[in-house]
Amino acid sequence: MEEIVKLMEEIVADRGVPRNVKSKVSEAKEALLNEEQELNVRVATAISILDEVSIDPNLPVYARTKIWNLVSKLEELRKS
Repeated sequence: MEEIVKLMEEIVADRGVPRNVKSKVSEAKEALLNEEQELNVRVATAISILDEVSIDPNLPVYARTKIWNLVSKLEELRKS
């Protein structure tokens, strides 16, 4: 979980990533860290948000790859 949050923070801090994408990644991070919900719900919400943002045409290729990497890690977390 720490690694996932760190990757999200890296994307948000990246100057090459559009603001709308940064806000969605921040939203996914908040959803993931919301301990009022079960882990599976939090992970599913974060995956949904990141899937939506990964199709943004203004997203640089390297950032899209990072987001896909995040989604993969979240899916692994959901399975464990």
